[in-house]
Amino acid sequence: MKFTEKIDQYDWSEISERIASKTTGDVELALRKTKLDADDFLALISEAAEPFLEQMAAKSRIYTQQRFGKTIQMYIPMYLTNACTNHCVYCGFNHNNPIKRVVLTEEEIVREAEAIQKLGDFHHILLVTGESPKHAGVEYLKNAIRIAKRYFSNISIEVQPLEQHEYEELIAEGLNGVYVYQETYHKERYGIYHPAGKKRDFNYRLDTFERLGRAGIRKMGLGVLIGLEDWRTDAAMMAHHLRHLQKKYWRTRYSISFPRIRPHEGEGFKPNVVMSDRQLAQVIFAFRLFDHDVEIALSTRESPDMRNNLCTLGVTSMSAGSKTEPGGYVTYPQALEQWVMADDRTPQEIELAIKKAGYEAIWKDWDAIMN
Repeated sequence: MKFTEKIDQYDWSEISERIASKTTGDVELALRKTKLDADDFLALISEAAEPFLEQMAAKSRIYTQQRFGKTIQMYIPMYLTNACTNHCVYCGFNHNNPIKRVVLTEEEIVREAEAIQKLGDFHHILLVTGESPKHAGVEYLKNAIRIAKRYFSNISIEVQPLEQHEYEELIAEGLNGVYVYQETYHKERYGIYHPAGKKRDFNYRLDTFERLGRAGIRKMGLGVLIGLEDWRTDAAMMAHHLRHLQKKYWRTRYSISFPRIRPHEGEGFKPNVVMSDRQLAQVIFAFRLFDHDVEIALSTRESPDMRNNLCTLGVTSMSAGSKTEPGGYVTYPQALEQWVMADDRTPQEIELAIKKAGYEAIWKDWDAIMN
């Protein structure tokens, strides 16, 4: 059974009510356990858990160190194009936004890769595009992966959802991971934020993870965009989705993230929900207690202080030196970016902060050797 066939079993309003009904006793019970069920997770993301953040942080740190050591995996995104056919109301790449559209050529991708290598010893690259099959279809992506393989040992993508056979073709070229954010699991309201474009199809996007699992991808990343709907309920839905995928595609590794809406080009979508720094920490701790093995990423959307504090408490990977527009590492026009960064420190400055916290920044990927 696919998750698109199971998701209707999880009533949004009912889950919201269950989270709101959690008590101090429910939280204390969850914190006494080493293996949590879905109901325990609801307790840890509830308002009742807010006074227990220090205890959650301590357990999160222990579990993270047991599984990942005192390390932070470093990665960097490379934006290949900002061309997009979608009309996402929260995104700077929205098809209606009057920005210059750029599609990097082979030569420009090479120059970007070489510029990234000068920034730091990056081996994890995330290739990102707007969702425009005409400009960044499978053949374009295959070629981009071939080029990236000359410079990086671990290649992931964040692009439009593809078919199973297309993912298989990209895996054959050397693709390691795919990130596809559902944005929100609120099926009834999903169309409000995605009024046009292929991304409007809620079920097709959600089914992407099934196609990835069947294709045999090594790693897939899930995420919800904080600011659209109630973050607690979205987190609960993602936890159900994660468990479904882990049971069905158990050979695959999983990563999760919780990007908060940042300023972007366009009319300026105002978030419906604002998540505080403490609440972001809470959901990270809750997921770590719920799943000791899942990777948790924190991008440059977050402030230096926030990233410094969380790097020892549950986060396992962080980006550094990011530019969010195509060609940004060679030239930085600041006119084509998808969203505005909060952490603009250099990779070396971020590595130094990680070391000061007693952790090690890991640049080299060894997975390809060990698998």
